[in-house]
Formats: sequence, structure tokens, C-alpha cells
Amino acid sequence: MASVFLYHVVGDLTVGKPEMVEFYETETVESAIRAIGESTECGIPVWRKRSSAALPPGLVENSEMRQQRFVGILSSLDIVAFLAKSECLQEDKAMKIPVSQVISPNNTLLKQVDPGTRLIDALEMMKQGVRRLLVPKSVVWRGMSKRFSILYNGKWLKNSENSSSSSGLSADSNRPATSKASSRDKFCCLSREDVIRFLIGVLGALAPLPLTSISSLGIINVNYNFIEASLPAIEATKRPPCDPSAIAVLEQTEHDEKQFKIIGEISASKLWKCDYLAAAWALANLYAGQFVMGVEDNMSSRSFSDFLQTSFVGGGGGGDQNGTAATKAKKFSSRSIGFNPTSPTRLSIGRSMYRGRSAPLTCKTTSSLAAVMAQMLSHRATHVWVTEADSDDDDILVGVVGYGEILAAVTKQPSAFVPSNRSYEGGFGNEHQS
Repeated sequence: MASVFLYHVVGDLTVGKPEMVEFYETETVESAIRAIGESTECGIPVWRKRSSAALPPGLVENSEMRQQRFVGILSSLDIVAFLAKSECLQEDKAMKIPVSQVISPNNTLLKQVDPGTRLIDALEMMKQGVRRLLVPKSVVWRGMSKRFSILYNGKWLKNSENSSSSSGLSADSNRPATSKASSRDKFCCLSREDVIRFLIGVLGALAPLPLTSISSLGIINVNYNFIEASLPAIEATKRPPCDPSAIAVLEQTEHDEKQFKIIGEISASKLWKCDYLAAAWALANLYAGQFVMGVEDNMSSRSFSDFLQTSFVGGGGGGDQNGTAATKAKKFSSRSIGFNPTSPTRLSIGRSMYRGRSAPLTCKTTSSLAAVMAQMLSHRATHVWVTEADSDDDDILVGVVGYGEILAAVTKQPSAFVPSNRSYEGGFGNEHQS
């Protein structure tokens, strides 16, 4: 493990971070879409509003109270999956629904820590499933040095409000509000993307890890969610939650029915800044292969041809004399969900023609850790799909590398590395083996 994790603290990574503005569960889906577009990791923390009854006058909210108010993290995939439900396809109604009806509560995804918490301790929290760190923007914290943060004379400088444990939580939760304590109401949110960006800046201190292949490090995750291209895209929303929040779209190779290649993905990253309503309709009506390829014309979708002629709009009162609902012509454009389509007649023809923005972000098993980290940051992606190194024509999927795998690699002892010739036979997740 590199000493850089011992010499740096969480506060070093929060320099210049904006103050967090809480997004409440009573806000609408429409507001959430705008907030997610400005977020990191394609999602936003959602909170319950403070209860005046639960907080006596003169006292500040402590970390335990704040943790209980945290609901979970809402991603772009969560919203698209919700809007794709048949009862939500009427946009005026669905966009006004509070996010409390959309989000899956999980308050273990965020943890409050002190600015003086060692970086190694923060990484351990993230390895255990924490995706956001809530860090007080305290004016009394002494800040960082140019090189080795706040380690002076062998002692860690503490915040004036001392930490009660290594987790960095406030010791005196019932302290009356003062000029210093009031600054504790201001927080910034540190994401795993921020940590990876920091690691890119200290690659030299991590040597030789950055130039080691991901297969040698043994960090390729073979337990990923997937869906076959021939299945309805909506089936992707029925897969169990996972990290990263992504479902690989696979199809069989022409020469081996037991091997699968990745042709795209349905993920929070791909849907991050899309037209949510168009993406929701496509998710509900297209096959998975059509959805990720961005097919527009000559499609054999189960309902797409009908949709080109009529699309139900509004909630009612717009029917004609025969009692049918009011309709208008509408054509789904895959460009509206961030894809760059062409017009194939079937999924398996001209595969290379459809690799626009819909192409999944991939690397090889021989790719270095530094290369994978750079890919993720340059594309603002939460993961990279891993394909076989000796497969030039077909993207035979082996697994996926996300934030969790990278954090595990940089904190792993060298003796835990696996040989570089490790084999990934099968090249797919456990679900394929059933």
C-alpha cells in the first residue's frame, strides 16, 4: 500500500469543491433530471427535510441525525426505468411525481467524515460500499500543505471540534450552536470519481501498480448484470441492483454459441444527460439490441411501427367521436437519448456501423490500471467493460472494472496479486453459467 494514503487526508481532496445543496425527496422528477445533469457519477444524494420537532432550539444537527435524513442516491437509470412504466408514459403526470416514489432507499451509500480523516480510512469506507463522503466545510480546519497534508511532528492536526473515532464523526453532538459550530452546517460531497482523479495525480507514488495489467491485479469483476440483445430492453430494469449501475447487452458470436460479445450497455452513465422521456419510451418498446444501437428505421420492434403512427398523449378528454384517445404523430430518435444511429435491417448486420456514442467503453485484459483509470475519467464513466485480449474482431466480454475494483487494487498488498497469465475462461458473468 502506498504511503500517499497515509500522508493525505480527506480534506485535501475537497479543496475547491462547491458547497452541497440538499435535494429533498419531495422534489419532482423533473427537478431531479436537472440536478442529475450537474452531478458526478450520474446520480444525486436525496434527503428528507429537517424536522424542527426533532431538533431542540439552540442545538445543531449532529452526524447521526443527518445520516438518518439521508434517503439514498438517485441515478439517471432509476428515473428512466421509472418513466418506462406503462402508467408513467404520460409525461405531464410522471414529471411531477416526487422522487420519494422513484428512489430505492439505502442510507448506507453516504457517510459523514471529518476533513482530517486519513485517506486510507476513507478508501476503506468506499470499498465497503460507501459512494459519497459528506465532509464539513469548516473554516477552522487548517487546510493542507503542498506535499504531505497535515502530518506534522508525527501528529495529526485535529479539527477544533475533536473527532471521537477514526471515522471522524463529531464527538460532542449536542454542542450548542456557535460561530464555529455554525460552519458545520456547510458540507461538500466527495465522490469516488474525485478519488480516482486524485489517484491520477499521484501515479508515481503508486508505482508499479499503474503500469500493471488489470488481469495481473485480479480486479476484473465477472459478476455483472447482462441482458441478451434479442430480449425486450425493459427486462434490464428487472435485474438486481449492482455496482456499477450498468447492464451489458450481449449477443452470441457467429463462430461459438457459448461465447458472447458486448454490443452496448444500459447504464446510468449512458443515460446521464439524455432526453429522459425519449429514453423511457425506447426502453419500454424496443429490444435491448435496438436500444443500445440507436436503430431508427426499418425496425422490427414489437410496437415501434404502431408508435410511428400514433402516440397517446395527455391524461384524457382528448378522445375522438369513437371514444379513442387523442393521438399525434411521433418518431423516436435515438439521438435524443445520446446515441449516434444508422439504419440496419437486423441486429447482426454491419455491426461496426453502429458504434457511435452507443458503443460501450471497453478495454482489454492486458490494459494497465492507469489506462483504465484514464478512460473512466475522460469519459466521465463509472466503469469499463473488459474484453479478451486476443479477440480483435469480436468484443468477447470477460468482465467489468469499476470504482470498487480500482480502490481495491490500489490498497491491496503486493502479495495478493495474481499471475499475469490468469485465464478468464468463459468470459461472462455467473448468470451465463446457469
